[in-house]
Amino acid sequence: MVATVDASRRILEAARGVLAADGGAPMAAVAAAAGVSRATVHRHFRTRADLLAALDLEPDPDTAARVLAAAADLIGRDGLAALSMDELAALAGVSRASVYRIFPGKAALIEALMNAYTPWAPIIARLEEIGDRPPEQVLPEIYRSAASIALVNLGILRAIFFAVTSGTPDAVEGAGRPVQGMIRALGGYLARQMTAGRIRPMHPTLAVQSLLGPLFFYLLTRPYAPRLAGLDEPFDAAVDRLLEATLQGLQTSPRGDGSTQEG
Repeated sequence: MVATVDASRRILEAARGVLAADGGAPMAAVAAAAGVSRATVHRHFRTRADLLAALDLEPDPDTAARVLAAAADLIGRDGLAALSMDELAALAGVSRASVYRIFPGKAALIEALMNAYTPWAPIIARLEEIGDRPPEQVLPEIYRSAASIALVNLGILRAIFFAVTSGTPDAVEGAGRPVQGMIRALGGYLARQMTAGRIRPMHPTLAVQSLLGPLFFYLLTRPYAPRLAGLDEPFDAAVDRLLEATLQGLQTSPRGDGSTQEG
């Protein structure tokens, strides 16, 4: 028993030094520093997460990125409701305590995933740069950027969309700030273009939905469209057609008296 306690203490002391120097060091490095075999390390600490939990180390700078990547994999595979924080910690190679220190709950995790994987943050940043240039210059860039980002992250976006639209409390709470920030930025831009007479008057949120709604419906159904609906058009061509139709729908229509006609 004493030998077991001594071995455990020696492993912890070695791990503290090894992981302080390299937060991503493997269990083999800990075993070498402790002067024991890998099997001995795993006998005392079954997984890396168990070892980190015993040490209660602060997360290294890459931990958040690893947790987000692991969460995207798990949620994309099984959905938010089935997400296990224990499985998430194990897949990310960190302790459960570390996960909760970075993301106190599923709502915080969803908010971080929204910021990392949706097009909202790039759209907001770009709108801040380009100011109030006219829609025919701004919206195609925004639209195509949103399409390319969403296509790459479609699995996690589909899972988040399902969780939010299903009313899952954690998903709704977590999506709140990112969605509201995007609505303020893009809706604000569209509202100013309405005031300038370049876009049909409507509620700014409805204008955002009119702009991005068809695009995301296309992306969500794209994997099944060739088989179920006979749509087999190249991605860029389909996005351009949707963009053209959307811009035509948003633009004001001249009337004979020189005023504009609302839709």
